Amino acid sequence: MGVIRNQSIYNTIITYIGFGIGAFNVLILFTHFLEDDYHGLVAFVLSTANIMMPLFALGVHNALIKYYSSFEENDNLNRFLTLMLLLPLVLIIPVGLIGTLAYDTISEFLSKTNPIIEKHVWLIFVAAVCFSYFEIFYSWAKVQLQSVFGNFMKEVFHRLCISGLFVLIYFEWLDVTSFIYGVIVVYIVRSLVMMIYAFGIRKPVFRMGKIPGLKGIIQYSLLIIIAGSIALVLLEIDKFMIGELMIIENVAYYGVAIYIATVIGVPARSMHQITNPVTAKLLNTNDMNGLERLYKRSSLNLFVISGLIFILIISNINQMYEIISDGGRFSAALLVVILVSLAKLSDNVMGNNNAILFNSKYYAVVLILGVILAISAVGLNLWLIPKYGMNGAAFATVISIFGYNTAKLLFVYLKLKMSPFTSGTVKAIVLILVLSGAFYFWEFPFHPIVNIGLKSVLIGVLYTLVVYILNISEDISAILDKWIPRV
Repeated sequence: MGVIRNQSIYNTIITYIGFGIGAFNVLILFTHFLEDDYHGLVAFVLSTANIMMPLFALGVHNALIKYYSSFEENDNLNRFLTLMLLLPLVLIIPVGLIGTLAYDTISEFLSKTNPIIEKHVWLIFVAAVCFSYFEIFYSWAKVQLQSVFGNFMKEVFHRLCISGLFVLIYFEWLDVTSFIYGVIVVYIVRSLVMMIYAFGIRKPVFRMGKIPGLKGIIQYSLLIIIAGSIALVLLEIDKFMIGELMIIENVAYYGVAIYIATVIGVPARSMHQITNPVTAKLLNTNDMNGLERLYKRSSLNLFVISGLIFILIISNINQMYEIISDGGRFSAALLVVILVSLAKLSDNVMGNNNAILFNSKYYAVVLILGVILAISAVGLNLWLIPKYGMNGAAFATVISIFGYNTAKLLFVYLKLKMSPFTSGTVKAIVLILVLSGAFYFWEFPFHPIVNIGLKSVLIGVLYTLVVYILNISEDISAILDKWIPRV
């Protein structure tokens, strides 16, 4: 766990810096410098591009991680890497040509409810290509167990650049339309920088020829598209469908709520960058004991850390909306924050479950199950959004994510006889429930910023002490031993 723990710590710090900058962007800059319809437009374009990303990547970023460590001969490895770089173009080029020829029809269809979308549909394609190749170059670095710089580019770089774009808007050197184009340029630059870094770690040597196990690699790459699509459909389809079924301003309100809840997923995102290739290696070497230990420890550590973030969000959400909401329009999504926060908490307790499934021989069965759940998510959104608006989208997301996570947990348990749960998981659940209930209704009679600061300090100290005294997680206790004298 040494490499995993060290890089996870660095990645977590970097990711939280990124989310801090992103929070300032989304909660302050977007809400004050952009009209709600343009705010919603940016969220719609990026969400739709994220939905398309797994399709354009053709599963290459996952196949790189799964198969890289299985090649022993250098020539075969170079042929494999060449395939990974070129394979996405098989789809990107035809889709680009079709999109160009049928642009008017596509843009008219997507902009029926919100005409503001019509002139910006082409940005979705460009962003999707950038997202796809960024993930491929990032995986190229991760298989060399170098995840920190890529995580910086993934979490910090673009958010910092977007803050800079708002500075240009403030000085009136940039208008709103140019800002939207500027956001896409940022993502183009991010992909190019990641490419240069990845190729600096391992220079590509283009080789064509027969690749051992090619049929299995292609099959995995194509099927894993479904896996990536499922995860992003469950996360992004609600914003896309709100943009199609409601006025686009609601995408902005919903997007802010989702961003707040997504902070809970930061530890999982950080740890996944390094546990994914390590999990693939454990499976390739058939080290099932090591895999089970990693499964339990990653689950417990993520759950304990994300549990604290969950409590902080739930306890301070009313004060947060007092700060960012003008006239209460953003606070209409309060229930969305609570519901999606629960869903993101369940993601963390999964540990490295996704890495186990997508790098194992059982991935095809799980993908079929995931397709059913993704279709259910779309159906639930179509049913619940017209009835309950944004809250309906949140209910659809929670039901889908809980169903998907439960299915994956059961599958790993039935096939590999592994469970991520320990007695520490039960202790953490009780602690999270007690502190969330106690602090949600406890308000200080001060300014919202002061209230958030006081409650956060109290919650942080109390939660940390209980986790340490009860020794809920050995890894976290080992870190705290350096700072707290154990009696």
